[in-house]
Amino acid sequence: MSVEQGAGVFWRWWAAGTTSSVGSAVGAVALPLTALTVLDASAFEMGLVAAASYVAWLVIGLPAGVIVQRLPLRGAQVGADLARAVAVVSVPLAWWWDRLTVAQLVVVALVVSFANVLFDVANSTFLPAIVGRDQLHARNSLTSATHAATQLTGPSLGGLAVQVLGAVPAVLVDAASYLVSAALLKSLPARRVDAPDRWPPVRAMIGEGWRYVTRHPVMGPTMWTATAVNFVCGAQLAVYPLYLVRELHAPAALVGVLLAVEGVGSLVGAALTPWITGRWGTARSLLVACVVAVGGAFLVPLGAGWPAYLAFAAGNVVFAGGVVVLSVTTRTYRQTASPPDLLSRVMATVRFVSWGAIPVGGLLAGALAGLAGARVTLFCFAAATVLAPLALLLSPVRRLRDLTDLYIDEPAVPETVAARTP
Repeated sequence: MSVEQGAGVFWRWWAAGTTSSVGSAVGAVALPLTALTVLDASAFEMGLVAAASYVAWLVIGLPAGVIVQRLPLRGAQVGADLARAVAVVSVPLAWWWDRLTVAQLVVVALVVSFANVLFDVANSTFLPAIVGRDQLHARNSLTSATHAATQLTGPSLGGLAVQVLGAVPAVLVDAASYLVSAALLKSLPARRVDAPDRWPPVRAMIGEGWRYVTRHPVMGPTMWTATAVNFVCGAQLAVYPLYLVRELHAPAALVGVLLAVEGVGSLVGAALTPWITGRWGTARSLLVACVVAVGGAFLVPLGAGWPAYLAFAAGNVVFAGGVVVLSVTTRTYRQTASPPDLLSRVMATVRFVSWGAIPVGGLLAGALAGLAGARVTLFCFAAATVLAPLALLLSPVRRLRDLTDLYIDEPAVPETVAARTP
């Protein structure tokens, strides 16, 4: 593949992800508002919907790395997009036939969740195949900045669409985005898989990826840091709409705007990540980013009335900015430091653990909010954010300037297929 072809492939890959992200951001507002305003969902039911959106990471998160390694990346991504589109379209259809229930929203969230797992592992594995190692950090920053921009505009569009069209019809925007993404990805070249005569057992391949990550002196601690952050994110996904609608009494359009300001923090964080890590070093930047995220989490539930809206927006911006620096830096490190044969399993292992914490946080937050209220719940989970920098401070990362400063002279896994990979 020539440089020009490679660049063209990257931009089509980027356009597909951007389109899908805009639709997903709209759906992230429309679906919970459908549960709240159309079906009058309880706090626990809101927690169920939020948890269902990520629970697949706990179910197939580990096998996903093996599945993706054995499938054409393009085919896995296109199939996931089509599955998500069909699931989301069922919501307005059921509503028009007066059959929509919270149970269906949970099922739809589950289907989308399982498709997301395969799509995300395939997507993160595809990027190093079309971008040189020297460009990975910049491309990851670009994709994170783009995601931040879509998170900035998407919820605002979602809130406006809900205000104008209603919560259920607005869900169709999400379905359309998946179809556009599938069409763009279909135009990408399929990755050729040099399959061995006989694949090792799935369980052995999963274990190989697990041991590599958990025994790695950098990937292990950063995975636990991401897990603590995502545990809190799961709670926020479940409680934010509840907090804004039922405790702050914000109208739908304002809910969209307040949720969208997260994109401001993510956009700024993604844009500044190369400068921050270049000036302070990747390891030190992670520690600072985690401390910043802790401060943002505590700021979110402060105040009453309009000051509460401002505190929510400011806290959302600060928290998101810290998280995106953590995300870009650790993702780039995994993509460059992992043996190529293990990359999909490394990504799947990390996301199984860290993203698996999202539904757990959502369920616990939904249950706690039903008993103590949304504001108290947000404060409790803000305290849990402290575990993120703590995981780094208790690891070798605390002594490093850059993550790559820790030289590893022995494989982190036993002598197996992956250990023999150049």
